[in-house]
Amino acid sequence: MATNSALKNQLANKQDATKQVAASQLGLKHLLNTPAMQKRFEQVLDKKAPQFTASILNLYNGDPNLQTAEPMSIVSSAMVAASLDLPVDKNLGYAWIVPFYDSKKGHKAAQFQLGYKGYIQLALRTGQYKSINVIEVREGELKKWNRLTEEIELDLDAATSEKVIGYCGYFKLVNGFEKTVYWTRDQVEEHRIKHNKMKNKKDLNNVWKSDYDAMAMKTVLRNMLGKWGILSIEMQKAFSEDEKENEIKDITDEANEVDDPTIIDVAVEEVNEQDSDVTQEEIDFSE
Repeated sequence: MATNSALKNQLANKQDATKQVAASQLGLKHLLNTPAMQKRFEQVLDKKAPQFTASILNLYNGDPNLQTAEPMSIVSSAMVAASLDLPVDKNLGYAWIVPFYDSKKGHKAAQFQLGYKGYIQLALRTGQYKSINVIEVREGELKKWNRLTEEIELDLDAATSEKVIGYCGYFKLVNGFEKTVYWTRDQVEEHRIKHNKMKNKKDLNNVWKSDYDAMAMKTVLRNMLGKWGILSIEMQKAFSEDEKENEIKDITDEANEVDDPTIIDVAVEEVNEQDSDVTQEEIDFSE
Protein backbone atom coordinates (compact mmCIF):
# COMPACT_ATOMS: atom_id res chain seq x y z
CA MET A 1 0.00 0.00 0.00
CA ALA A 2 2.82 2.36 0.87
CA THR A 3 4.40 1.70 -2.49
CA ASN A 4 1.16 2.44 -4.36
CA SER A 5 0.66 5.62 -2.32
CA ALA A 6 4.19 6.80 -3.04
CA LEU A 7 3.68 6.09 -6.73
CA LYS A 8 0.44 8.09 -6.77
CA ASN A 9 2.19 11.00 -5.08
CA GLN A 10 5.00 10.90 -7.62
CA LEU A 11 2.50 10.94 -10.49
CA ALA A 12 0.58 13.80 -8.89
CA ASN A 13 3.74 15.80 -8.35
CA LYS A 14 4.78 15.21 -11.93
CA GLN A 15 1.43 16.49 -13.19
CA ASP A 16 1.63 19.54 -10.92
CA ALA A 17 5.13 20.29 -12.14
CA THR A 18 3.84 20.23 -15.71
CA LYS A 19 0.98 22.58 -14.88
CA GLN A 20 2.89 25.05 -12.73
CA VAL A 21 4.08 28.16 -14.52
CA ALA A 22 6.68 30.57 -13.18
CA ALA A 23 5.92 34.29 -13.03
CA SER A 24 8.76 34.98 -15.45
CA GLN A 25 7.08 32.75 -18.06
CA LEU A 26 3.56 34.16 -17.93
CA GLY A 27 2.35 36.31 -20.80
CA LEU A 28 1.88 39.96 -19.79
CA LYS A 29 -1.80 40.02 -20.64
CA HIS A 30 -2.38 36.83 -18.69
CA LEU A 31 -0.48 38.21 -15.71
CA LEU A 32 -2.39 41.51 -15.66
CA ASN A 33 -5.72 39.70 -15.87
CA THR A 34 -5.22 37.71 -12.67
CA PRO A 35 -7.58 38.90 -9.89
CA ALA A 36 -4.67 39.41 -7.49
CA MET A 37 -2.86 41.71 -9.90
CA GLN A 38 -6.04 43.60 -10.77
CA LYS A 39 -6.73 44.08 -7.07
CA ARG A 40 -3.22 45.42 -6.47
CA PHE A 41 -3.58 48.07 -9.20
CA GLU A 42 -7.05 48.96 -7.89
CA GLN A 43 -5.58 49.51 -4.41
CA VAL A 44 -3.11 52.00 -5.89
CA LEU A 45 -5.21 53.65 -8.62
CA ASP A 46 -8.80 52.99 -7.59
CA LYS A 47 -11.14 53.59 -10.55
CA LYS A 48 -8.27 54.48 -12.88
CA ALA A 49 -6.82 50.96 -12.66
CA PRO A 50 -8.49 49.45 -15.78
CA GLN A 51 -7.39 52.39 -17.93
CA PHE A 52 -3.85 52.19 -16.58
CA THR A 53 -3.48 48.44 -17.17
CA ALA A 54 -4.86 48.93 -20.68
CA SER A 55 -2.17 51.54 -21.29
CA ILE A 56 0.48 49.03 -20.18
CA LEU A 57 -0.73 46.56 -22.80
CA ASN A 58 -0.89 49.27 -25.46
CA LEU A 59 2.69 50.23 -24.66
CA TYR A 60 3.76 46.59 -24.74
CA ASN A 61 1.98 45.77 -28.01
CA GLY A 62 3.45 48.82 -29.71
CA ASP A 63 7.06 48.25 -28.63
CA PRO A 64 8.76 45.11 -30.03
CA ASN A 65 11.83 45.81 -27.89
CA LEU A 66 9.76 45.82 -24.70
CA GLN A 67 8.12 42.55 -25.74
CA THR A 68 11.47 40.84 -25.26
CA ALA A 69 11.56 41.82 -21.56
CA GLU A 70 10.51 39.48 -18.76
CA PRO A 71 6.76 40.18 -18.13
CA MET A 72 6.91 40.44 -14.35
CA SER A 73 9.58 43.13 -14.60
CA ILE A 74 7.22 45.16 -16.82
CA VAL A 75 4.48 44.89 -14.19
CA SER A 76 6.93 45.82 -11.44
CA SER A 77 8.04 48.92 -13.36
CA ALA A 78 4.44 49.86 -14.14
CA MET A 79 3.59 49.55 -10.46
CA VAL A 80 6.19 52.22 -9.66
CA ALA A 81 4.57 54.56 -12.20
CA ALA A 82 1.14 53.73 -10.77
CA SER A 83 2.27 54.52 -7.22
CA LEU A 84 3.40 57.94 -8.49
CA ASP A 85 0.17 58.35 -10.50
CA LEU A 86 2.07 58.97 -13.72
CA PRO A 87 1.07 57.64 -17.18
CA VAL A 88 3.43 55.23 -18.92
CA ASP A 89 2.62 56.35 -22.46
CA LYS A 90 6.11 57.15 -23.75
CA ASN A 91 4.72 59.81 -26.10
CA LEU A 92 3.60 61.87 -23.09
CA GLY A 93 7.08 61.91 -21.58
CA TYR A 94 6.08 61.55 -17.91
CA ALA A 95 7.54 58.09 -17.37
CA TRP A 96 9.01 55.29 -19.41
CA ILE A 97 9.26 51.53 -19.04
CA VAL A 98 12.55 50.62 -20.66
CA PRO A 99 14.07 47.16 -21.26
CA PHE A 100 17.70 46.54 -20.32
CA TYR A 101 19.72 43.41 -20.92
CA ASP A 102 20.58 41.67 -17.67
CA SER A 103 23.91 39.99 -18.34
CA LYS A 104 23.75 38.06 -15.06
CA LYS A 105 20.40 36.46 -15.81
CA GLY A 106 20.82 36.33 -19.56
CA HIS A 107 17.56 38.06 -20.43
CA LYS A 108 15.98 41.48 -20.75
CA ALA A 109 14.27 43.07 -17.76
CA ALA A 110 12.19 46.23 -17.84
CA GLN A 111 12.95 49.18 -15.58
CA PHE A 112 11.13 52.36 -14.63
CA GLN A 113 12.47 55.71 -15.78
CA LEU A 114 11.05 59.10 -14.86
CA GLY A 115 10.77 61.73 -17.61
CA TYR A 116 11.41 65.44 -17.12
CA LYS A 117 7.65 66.10 -17.36
CA GLY A 118 7.20 63.62 -14.52
CA TYR A 119 9.59 65.62 -12.34
CA ILE A 120 7.68 68.81 -13.15
CA GLN A 121 4.36 67.14 -12.35
CA LEU A 122 5.58 65.83 -8.99
CA ALA A 123 7.07 69.23 -8.11
CA LEU A 124 3.82 71.05 -8.86
CA ARG A 125 1.88 68.62 -6.66
CA THR A 126 3.84 69.79 -3.62
CA GLY A 127 2.21 73.21 -3.83
CA GLN A 128 5.62 74.77 -3.13
CA TYR A 129 6.51 75.72 -6.71
CA LYS A 130 5.05 78.85 -8.25
CA SER A 131 6.67 78.03 -11.60
CA ILE A 132 9.08 75.45 -12.98
CA ASN A 133 10.41 74.69 -16.46
CA VAL A 134 13.32 73.37 -18.51
CA ILE A 135 14.03 74.14 -22.17
CA GLU A 136 16.52 73.49 -24.96
CA VAL A 137 18.70 76.46 -25.92
CA ARG A 138 19.47 76.72 -29.63
CA GLU A 139 22.36 78.31 -31.39
CA GLY A 140 22.03 82.09 -31.31
CA GLU A 141 19.58 82.23 -28.38
CA LEU A 142 22.12 82.47 -25.53
CA LYS A 143 23.36 86.03 -25.07
CA LYS A 144 24.94 85.85 -21.62
CA TRP A 145 25.35 83.37 -18.75
CA ASN A 146 27.03 84.11 -15.42
CA ARG A 147 27.70 80.87 -13.53
CA LEU A 148 28.32 82.71 -10.26
CA THR A 149 25.29 84.99 -10.09
CA GLU A 150 23.20 82.67 -12.28
CA GLU A 151 22.09 85.59 -14.38
CA ILE A 152 21.13 84.45 -17.85
CA GLU A 153 20.11 86.41 -20.91
CA LEU A 154 18.24 84.56 -23.61
CA ASP A 155 16.65 85.78 -26.83
CA LEU A 156 14.35 82.94 -27.85
CA ASP A 157 13.58 84.68 -31.16
CA ALA A 158 17.23 84.92 -32.20
CA ALA A 159 17.96 81.28 -33.06
CA THR A 160 20.27 81.01 -36.03
CA SER A 161 19.76 77.26 -36.45
CA GLU A 162 17.97 74.28 -34.92
CA LYS A 163 21.21 73.07 -33.34
CA VAL A 164 20.81 72.66 -29.55
CA ILE A 165 23.81 74.06 -27.68
CA GLY A 166 22.55 73.72 -24.10
CA TYR A 167 19.67 73.33 -21.64
CA CYS A 168 18.25 75.82 -19.15
CA GLY A 169 16.25 74.94 -16.04
CA TYR A 170 14.35 77.31 -13.77
CA PHE A 171 12.01 77.25 -10.80
CA LYS A 172 10.48 79.74 -8.40
CA LEU A 173 9.02 78.78 -5.04
CA VAL A 174 5.91 80.35 -3.54
CA ASN A 175 8.16 81.90 -0.86
CA GLY A 176 10.03 83.81 -3.57
CA PHE A 177 13.20 81.72 -3.79
CA GLU A 178 14.23 81.07 -7.40
CA LYS A 179 16.96 79.15 -9.15
CA THR A 180 18.30 79.13 -12.70
CA VAL A 181 20.80 76.62 -14.09
CA TYR A 182 22.36 76.26 -17.53
CA TRP A 183 24.22 73.25 -18.87
CA THR A 184 26.01 73.19 -22.19
CA ARG A 185 25.42 70.17 -24.39
CA ASP A 186 29.01 69.14 -23.70
CA GLN A 187 28.31 69.16 -19.94
CA VAL A 188 25.24 66.99 -20.46
CA GLU A 189 27.20 64.60 -22.64
CA GLU A 190 29.99 64.38 -20.06
CA HIS A 191 27.41 63.54 -17.38
CA ARG A 192 25.73 60.94 -19.61
CA ILE A 193 28.99 59.17 -20.41
CA LYS A 194 30.07 59.19 -16.77
CA HIS A 195 26.88 57.44 -15.64
CA ASN A 196 26.43 55.17 -18.65
CA LYS A 197 26.53 51.51 -17.59
CA MET A 198 27.09 50.19 -21.10
CA LYS A 199 30.39 48.63 -22.05
CA ASN A 200 31.02 51.37 -24.58
CA LYS A 201 30.12 54.43 -22.53
CA LYS A 202 29.80 56.69 -25.55
CA ASP A 203 27.00 54.58 -27.04
CA LEU A 204 23.47 55.98 -26.78
CA ASN A 205 20.97 53.59 -25.26
CA ASN A 206 17.19 53.49 -24.94
CA VAL A 207 15.62 56.93 -24.42
CA TRP A 208 18.97 58.68 -24.85
CA LYS A 209 18.96 57.22 -28.35
CA SER A 210 15.30 57.87 -29.20
CA ASP A 211 14.91 61.27 -27.49
CA TYR A 212 18.22 62.79 -26.46
CA ASP A 213 16.81 66.24 -25.65
CA ALA A 214 14.15 64.83 -23.31
CA MET A 215 16.79 62.93 -21.33
CA ALA A 216 19.11 65.95 -21.32
CA MET A 217 16.37 68.22 -19.94
CA LYS A 218 15.55 65.59 -17.36
CA THR A 219 19.21 65.46 -16.30
CA VAL A 220 19.36 69.23 -15.83
CA LEU A 221 16.02 69.42 -14.03
CA ARG A 222 16.76 66.46 -11.76
CA ASN A 223 20.14 67.90 -10.78
CA MET A 224 18.61 71.30 -10.08
CA LEU A 225 15.77 69.95 -7.96
CA GLY A 226 18.06 67.54 -6.13
CA LYS A 227 20.39 70.35 -5.08
CA TRP A 228 18.06 73.29 -4.49
CA GLY A 229 14.44 72.15 -4.71
CA ILE A 230 11.91 71.19 -2.05
CA LEU A 231 11.35 67.44 -2.25
CA SER A 232 8.15 65.83 -1.00
CA ILE A 233 8.15 62.20 0.12
CA GLU A 234 6.65 61.33 -3.27
CA MET A 235 9.48 63.15 -5.06
CA GLN A 236 12.09 61.46 -2.88
CA LYS A 237 10.65 58.10 -3.89
CA ALA A 238 10.76 59.14 -7.54
CA PHE A 239 14.41 60.18 -7.20
CA SER A 240 15.24 56.85 -5.58
CA GLU A 241 13.52 54.82 -8.30
CA ASP A 242 15.01 56.92 -11.07
CA GLU A 243 18.53 56.35 -9.75
CA LYS A 244 18.17 52.75 -10.85
CA GLU A 245 17.65 53.72 -14.49
CA ASN A 246 20.88 52.28 -15.89
CA GLU A 247 21.53 49.50 -13.40
CA ILE A 248 21.59 46.21 -15.26
CA LYS A 249 20.09 43.78 -12.78
CA ASP A 250 17.25 41.35 -12.34
CA ILE A 251 14.38 43.63 -11.42
CA THR A 252 12.04 40.65 -10.95
CA ASP A 253 13.82 39.92 -7.69
CA GLU A 254 12.53 43.26 -6.43
CA ALA A 255 8.92 42.54 -7.35
CA ASN A 256 8.30 41.11 -3.89
CA GLU A 257 9.12 44.53 -2.47
CA VAL A 258 6.14 46.22 -4.12
CA ASP A 259 4.28 46.58 -0.79
CA ASP A 260 2.63 43.12 -0.97
CA PRO A 261 5.14 40.25 -0.85
CA THR A 262 2.49 37.67 -1.80
CA ILE A 263 1.25 39.37 -4.95
CA ILE A 264 3.39 37.39 -7.39
CA ASP A 265 2.79 33.99 -5.82
CA VAL A 266 -0.96 34.61 -5.64
CA ALA A 267 -1.07 35.76 -9.26
CA VAL A 268 0.82 32.67 -10.40
CA GLU A 269 -1.37 30.38 -8.33
CA GLU A 270 -4.48 31.93 -9.86
CA VAL A 271 -3.16 31.43 -13.37
CA ASN A 272 -2.29 27.84 -12.55
CA GLU A 273 -5.81 27.27 -11.22
CA GLN A 274 -7.44 28.93 -14.21
CA ASP A 275 -5.27 27.04 -16.70
CA SER A 276 -4.91 23.69 -14.95
CA ASP A 277 -4.78 21.90 -18.31
CA VAL A 278 -2.21 24.20 -19.88
CA THR A 279 1.45 23.22 -20.01
CA GLN A 280 4.43 25.54 -20.32
CA GLU A 281 4.77 24.71 -24.01
CA GLU A 282 1.17 25.77 -24.67
CA ILE A 283 1.40 29.22 -23.11
CA ASP A 284 1.28 32.10 -25.58
CA PHE A 285 4.14 34.35 -24.48
CA SER A 286 3.20 36.93 -27.11
CA GLU A 287 0.18 38.06 -25.11
